[in-house]
Amino acid sequence: MADLMKPLHDLFFWVSEFPTSIAIRESQYVSPYLTVSHVISMCIFAGLIVMMDLRLLGIGNMRTPFSEVQKRLFPWQMAGMTLSTITGLTLTYSDPMRFYVNIFFWTKMLVMVLAGVNALAFHFITYNSVVKWDSAETTPFGAKLSGAVSIVMWAIVIVSGRLIPSNWFQSS
Repeated sequence: MADLMKPLHDLFFWVSEFPTSIAIRESQYVSPYLTVSHVISMCIFAGLIVMMDLRLLGIGNMRTPFSEVQKRLFPWQMAGMTLSTITGLTLTYSDPMRFYVNIFFWTKMLVMVLAGVNALAFHFITYNSVVKWDSAETTPFGAKLSGAVSIVMWAIVIVSGRLIPSNWFQSS
């Protein structure tokens, strides 16, 4: 297994030696502001995702057709995701070796990929029939399942992200 991870380890190590990576890592101000910006952008993104998922589950915004909720929230979700991605990549760039050995970082990355797959599956399968169920009293099972899975996955992403600084599995 170690041989399979060697190229990734070498990439992370190579990036950790960049002068800009070192400068961000050693900055008294940039790193904390970057972390705060990442947390705020994740809160915006995840909060908007939960709003849409609660509508899918039939819990929130039931007076508004789903397509209208989606139309209003989606641009803001993408803005939150963009800011979160930029700040997250910059945080990883600033200290890649700290993240490379962190199980919570890799859990967060894996679950984010799975959440993206869930969103794409919803968009390309369930959302195609939104005209039929948009203003109906009930939401189809596939949409409810997608919303529930999404909430669970994004909760795991947030918890994993908060546990990254407290990696008690890492040996000194």
